[in-house]
Amino acid sequence: MNRKGKVFFHDKFAGIISENENGYLFEYDDEYISQNLPSISLTLPITRKSFSSKTMLPFFDGLIPEGWLLKITEDSWKINPKDRMGLLLAVCKDSIGAVSIVNVEENENE
Repeated sequence: MNRKGKVFFHDKFAGIISENENGYLFEYDDEYISQNLPSISLTLPITRKSFSSKTMLPFFDGLIPEGWLLKITEDSWKINPKDRMGLLLAVCKDSIGAVSIVNVEENENE
């Protein structure tokens, strides 16, 4: 299953997070890099290299709700709590902080 999310930092498109059979990948957008904008996280410094991991990258995992809010999310969207990418794409479109994630499929249908 290949899923992707557009990552925005203060409403500016910053890059793409994706999931494939090997794990997770985050890449900054070339235009974002060329504008000398800040990194989305200290753990994800600006670079043209990809960040990859077999498990959800810790910064993005930290955007997913916990506790009772996670339970509401699981029940409302019928998402398995182990489906970290599904949770990220479902609930991080209107995040409280500076970073938001928009499901690429959902964005293409709008």
